Amino acid sequence: MLYARRDMLMSGSATLIGLGLPLPSLGQEIDAQDAIHAFANGADIVPGEVTLMLPDVAEDGFKVPIEVAAEGAEALLIIAPQNPVPPLAMVQFGTLAADRRFSTRVRLARSQEIMALARMPGGAILRASRQVEVIVGGCGA
Repeated sequence: MLYARRDMLMSGSATLIGLGLPLPSLGQEIDAQDAIHAFANGADIVPGEVTLMLPDVAEDGFKVPIEVAAEGAEALLIIAPQNPVPPLAMVQFGTLAADRRFSTRVRLARSQEIMALARMPGGAILRASRQVEVIVGGCGA
């Protein structure tokens, strides 16, 4: 028996609802503090051995290079509190990951302090932050 694409999509959606998996809600705002609390899961956040590299001055907020590294980290979270959507990226590392480093380009709305959090195997949350001056914002009107 052949199934139409629409039938498959409807059955897949019904399965997700039946399993009780959360569906994304439209218009839900993401707050920086909520993202930090969810990542930390109640642990204290302390300054630590997290390397956060980005330019001091970004002439174009549409493509700001950023790199975060933390030796032995299980996960990394990058937050830009002044952006419309503050969490920029979250990366989880497997047990066989040779290098606990992540680099990408991000959009920044305005000059702000960028924060990087690293979750360590013991549950400790390490923090690093850096101020970046943005000349032309990259997050819209």
